Amino acid sequence: MYQKLIDLLSKKPELYEPSTAKFWDDEHISNEMLKAHLDPSWDAASRNHAFITRSVDWITQIAPPLQYTKLLDLGCGPGLYAERFCKNGYGVTGIDYSHRSIAYARSSALQNGSDITYIYQDYLELSFQEEFDVITLIYCDFCVMSENNRKELLKRIFKALKPGGKFILDVTAPKAYEGKSESRDWFQQESGFWSAKPHVCISSHSIYPEDNTRLNQTVIITKDNMECYNIWDHIFTEEELRRDLNTAGFYNIALYGDIAGADYNPESKVICAAATKEVMQWN
Repeated sequence: MYQKLIDLLSKKPELYEPSTAKFWDDEHISNEMLKAHLDPSWDAASRNHAFITRSVDWITQIAPPLQYTKLLDLGCGPGLYAERFCKNGYGVTGIDYSHRSIAYARSSALQNGSDITYIYQDYLELSFQEEFDVITLIYCDFCVMSENNRKELLKRIFKALKPGGKFILDVTAPKAYEGKSESRDWFQQESGFWSAKPHVCISSHSIYPEDNTRLNQTVIITKDNMECYNIWDHIFTEEELRRDLNTAGFYNIALYGDIAGADYNPESKVICAAATKEVMQWN
């Protein structure tokens, strides 16, 4: 394990190199993530709950459920947005790749009497055809994927939308990392977010200027094991976001300063886009 650690720390990971384990389905980490989701005041696994409510209310305004009936929430987690969308009148489907999150979301929907369909699935495997009026991808989830995976997802989202449907997402903007340089730090603790066992945590931040991407890496070392978790974050300019959406077939694109409808501002740490799949006009 010592040599594995030395090899890991002695070189920069390849761009979009995957983690050594799926942290979203790790028994301990997924439980800690669920706690973070459910903390109403914490901007961690989800944004704070007051912002989530404002975000859902704003989306309801720009895509009213009487006109945009069916909504697909990608990366729905434990259903914090989906429950609110349902209460606002949408027919909601949520997709997530965490067993624990989906199990919680289903239990919550049953308890609250919410008619929501939850699917455990990698959303890169979407196969819907003109099924939804609105598709959301929230909390900069789009930024963690490689360029090829982003292109593939946009293609599948475009196919899943009905003509006239809206795709609403937010992405990391350049201001989010302004002044943040490469770094490495470590600490030891008996138990924490990443492991219930005594462990050493080595965290690092790396910059990939050739792709305008950042890596937040966490290496967890216990007595018996070592895992490396790579959290990638691609930084979008307004021009790149518009280009990628255009390439996928979206041309009617409105930009905002956040996913609760703030005015677009180049100083914002995120960019929100609401893109419409335009109805084809035949002569």
